[in-house]
Amino acid sequence: MPSNSHAAGDHEHSKCGPTYCDHVHAAQDKLKIAVMLGILILLIEVAGGIFSNSLALLSDAGHMLTDVASLVVALLAVRICTNPPSKSMTYGYQRITILAALFNAVVLIGIAVFIGGEAYRRILHPQPVQGMVLFITATLGVVINLYIGLGMRGEAENINIKSAMLHVLGDAAASGGVIIAGLVIYFTKWYIVDPIISLLIALLVAVGAWRIIKETYVILMEGTPEKIDFEEVVETLRSIPGVIDIHDIHIWSLTSNRNAMSGHIVVDGNLTVKESQVIIHMIEDLLDNKYRIGHVSIQVEDINNPHINDLFCPYTK
Repeated sequence: MPSNSHAAGDHEHSKCGPTYCDHVHAAQDKLKIAVMLGILILLIEVAGGIFSNSLALLSDAGHMLTDVASLVVALLAVRICTNPPSKSMTYGYQRITILAALFNAVVLIGIAVFIGGEAYRRILHPQPVQGMVLFITATLGVVINLYIGLGMRGEAENINIKSAMLHVLGDAAASGGVIIAGLVIYFTKWYIVDPIISLLIALLVAVGAWRIIKETYVILMEGTPEKIDFEEVVETLRSIPGVIDIHDIHIWSLTSNRNAMSGHIVVDGNLTVKESQVIIHMIEDLLDNKYRIGHVSIQVEDINNPHINDLFCPYTK
């Protein structure tokens, strides 16, 4: 049987069908609203932080600035990623969302370091803060941030939007800490609470950013997606009737929630082309339905004339 190479481009729903396009437009609408609300709360927190002399509130405003930036980048990335593939960009532009997420995470790390440094200085030299202004401003921040973050829950599978959503929800949590600080300062005049809360905000920001960096690193390095068990996929493919052996298996993500796989399968050389195509379609359907691997490229080999593995494709049994 002649070797047959099959690329499952038609199996991967890369074109912008009605459902996909509706989903993209809905995400854009949510992001536009989120950007406008983010700018509003940013202005409120800056004014409140200056008026109350609160580092915690100004830190929260700095965090909100990165929120707005992340939302704007997410909006631009969502628009760009819908551009169709071209000869120079055969996979299209969807990975721009990963670069956007990485950019946001790196900026967050920088903000966290800055907030931490300022908090340390104020712990050594506490400054008076107006607790009630702190409380009122932070309460507005919590309400608006929760509205923005919870409104984007349906888009959380997109790592770019997920990173923006974590920005916003993290800011809501930080604002909650600022509310507590405002009440404590108002009733006790313990001004040192302000920089302590700022330091906690910095830690919160850094942890969330590091998680995003790790996730984007795996995608950019074309590593196996976190939710996919490589060994399980291999054994599942081996169990398909007609598949004698497999090798050169690679599983990676094009972008968030869009996984791909390539590999070689060895079949009986007496199979007809039609029979080998049936096996390929079985593999495609199984990978798509069970593992959400939508882009599948399979090379079929005759057991009597197998492909010789090289150093960079060593997986075999």
